[in-house]
Amino acid sequence: MDIACRTLDIGRVKPILLLTTFLFALTSIAEEKLHSATKPEPRSGGWTKRHESFNKRVAQGNCDLIFIGDSITQGWEGRGKGVWAKHYAKRNAVNLGIGGDRTQHVIWRLDNGNLHRIKPKAAVIMIGTNNSGSNTSQEIADGVEVIVKQLRKKLPETKVLLLGVFPRGANNADKRRQVNEGTNAIFKKFADGKTVHYLDIGPKFLEKDGTLSREIMPDLLHLSEKGYTIWAESIEAKLKELMGE
Repeated sequence: MDIACRTLDIGRVKPILLLTTFLFALTSIAEEKLHSATKPEPRSGGWTKRHESFNKRVAQGNCDLIFIGDSITQGWEGRGKGVWAKHYAKRNAVNLGIGGDRTQHVIWRLDNGNLHRIKPKAAVIMIGTNNSGSNTSQEIADGVEVIVKQLRKKLPETKVLLLGVFPRGANNADKRRQVNEGTNAIFKKFADGKTVHYLDIGPKFLEKDGTLSREIMPDLLHLSEKGYTIWAESIEAKLKELMGE
């Protein structure tokens, strides 16, 4: 009887060991995906002040459209100010762009007040170029995927317009532009055509030979007023559709 019991115990132990090994493997896989582009990370200084200003703005409500991104998005308040006034002021749009942000910074912001109690009709995402010097295309895409999932969870009624990361550098030989292009190739799988939509307007900024004009991006990264006009006009039809206009 004792021998039978011990045999039974051993029989029970083996499945437990297998299950433990399996769960450990899954945990390891999950941890591997937690690289720098996906780990939420705040910044300091003026960044904190601007982040807090976002939280105060969304607390006021009356927010039908949000733009999420880095300095290129923040630039709607600079060179793009006139274009913004023409296309987005009447739509109760809110600019949630902070210069220097990477995907991990946006992830932190979205979990710390930037989306609190708002129900925008649409959200436009354009983020990732600041990661291109230290992360791979896949890692950047992983970070953006987290952001898309945050929006779907926190704003289930909001339509998401994910934009391809804009081109940068003088031509196709630019290494960071190549990383961005690799990222954009992955973005396509995030779109379901219902709640998440993908649009790559990058080619509209380029010449036919793939070069980037300083007339469009003076420093080959940030947009001029003409560049913001191209951005606005390129997404207008899709934005009208998503906002039900």
